[in-house]
Amino acid sequence: MANDPRVLICGAGPVGLTLANELVRHGIPVRIVDKAAKRTDKSKALVLWSRTLELFDDAGYAREFLAAGMQGHGGVISTGSRILAKVSFDLIDSRFPYALMIPQSETERVLEDRLAASGVTVERTVELISFTDTGSSVEATLTRAGGDSETLRADWLVGCDGAHSAVRHGLGFAFEGSTLQSHWALADGHVTGLDRPDHLHIFWHRDGILAFFPIVGDRWRVIADLGPAADGELHPDPTLGEINALMARRGSPAIAMTDPVWLAAFRINERKVNDYSRGRVFLAGDAAHIHSPAGGQGMNTGMQDAFNLAWKLALVIEGAAKPALLDSYSRERSAVGDLVLKNAGRLTELATLRNPLLQDIRNTVLRFAAGFPQIQHKVADQLGEMDIGYPDSPLTAASGPVANGPKAGERWPHRLAEGPGGCRFTALGLPDAVAGLAAKFPNLVTMGPAGPAGDPTHAMTLRLIRPDGYVGFTGGPQDTARAEAYLAALEA
Repeated sequence: MANDPRVLICGAGPVGLTLANELVRHGIPVRIVDKAAKRTDKSKALVLWSRTLELFDDAGYAREFLAAGMQGHGGVISTGSRILAKVSFDLIDSRFPYALMIPQSETERVLEDRLAASGVTVERTVELISFTDTGSSVEATLTRAGGDSETLRADWLVGCDGAHSAVRHGLGFAFEGSTLQSHWALADGHVTGLDRPDHLHIFWHRDGILAFFPIVGDRWRVIADLGPAADGELHPDPTLGEINALMARRGSPAIAMTDPVWLAAFRINERKVNDYSRGRVFLAGDAAHIHSPAGGQGMNTGMQDAFNLAWKLALVIEGAAKPALLDSYSRERSAVGDLVLKNAGRLTELATLRNPLLQDIRNTVLRFAAGFPQIQHKVADQLGEMDIGYPDSPLTAASGPVANGPKAGERWPHRLAEGPGGCRFTALGLPDAVAGLAAKFPNLVTMGPAGPAGDPTHAMTLRLIRPDGYVGFTGGPQDTARAEAYLAALEA
């Protein structure tokens, strides 16, 4: 059929929309469906961190997000009466040294508008009912709100359809983990009484945590834990009066909310699949991993799943790379998912300590540690997701001599070329070596500048930078044969 795509994407949230945009940028035909009638109107995931912004910048459309959000420059943790720690996001080692505070509704609007400008429309009120991986394609059955059904054939299927993923259920994958034994409240509204509107404000009160995240203007997201919860127990949504009482007790009587946009109670789940793919079917985002909102890593991790998968699918579909390239997706992103789950869980445990003695120890240790610039820097980079890398990936070659800069498996800090060429490896080093690799592997390699930012020391190291901005190979000027062997192992 004419409507049969190379890739069928199930789910049009931030992750599915990111994947669709990246595949279309690389010239791959897609269809993207979602059972919801319209995109979310809620703030939901609130922050785009530095590493995600770098990836969008490499892709050529970070500025649309910047125009729709506001910069967050730090965070303050206090007891209400005493400041325990300050974290400056300006310390993040990135060309975007801040947290971009932007409601998920706006993130989805930017992504959907860009996709529409490329000629692809999200097909709404369309639900994936079933699929079969035949080995050479995926046959999927879709239904529309009116009851009409359609069977289509795609080369690949990607489930970006959230925590209750139909694709994950169709694969029969276990979503292993647990639900935290605590109730939480969320409020999104107009708040007065807070200073530093470009900062996160976190209160560690004896009764529990109270956290404020700026959205835009005087609008803030407020999150508070409400105490222990039994298995299966639900908590009624909070009232505005209850939220104001919480803020007065745990924060300051001067803090108040009016005109709430959203009030909700929720539970925190920490769950993850072991594998992100089987055959021609992949999972990304909340379909593969969910965790505590501490640190604001969830949506960013899912978007980075999408960036990781998109260039690999594009090279395989174009016939430039062996299908085995796709095996690296689950291995790389599952390891990142494990790390994010662990870090978010630790932050949540620290923030929700109930024992007064343990709270005092925690607060004392935090105040002491926050006095060290190196620790401040490390925390900022971890929040910004700058420390993510792929040291154990099958795509990471053992590092040869490195005169300066990142080793294989580490993030490349400089901007990559945008556009369709962005799904190629960027070769950096001495001009003759780089030109030779680009000539021998024209479908895999594009030539980069001799030295990033005019730094000649970089030219002495031969590097292959992956399309998602991580170093795959490093070596000395004499290591051309080793670089050729690296590329030949990938080439179709």
